[in-house]
Amino acid sequence: MSLDDKVTPLRPKRPCPECGEPSARETYPFCSTRCKDIDLNRWLKGAYVISARDDEEETDNDEPK
Repeated sequence: MSLDDKVTPLRPKRPCPECGEPSARETYPFCSTRCKDIDLNRWLKGAYVISARDDEEETDNDEPK
């Protein structure tokens, strides 16, 4: 019996957002360090973007200071 068998998980296992394998405790919610690094790389490259609403125009450049 391993140590992991004795420990009650705090979070249920979910599929990895990158590959779909079951998540690992050490790298939650990912299954491995590799999938975790892939996701971090996407964040750093700007692949994940929260778009602004169209009605929020930047008017600061037109207004005198």
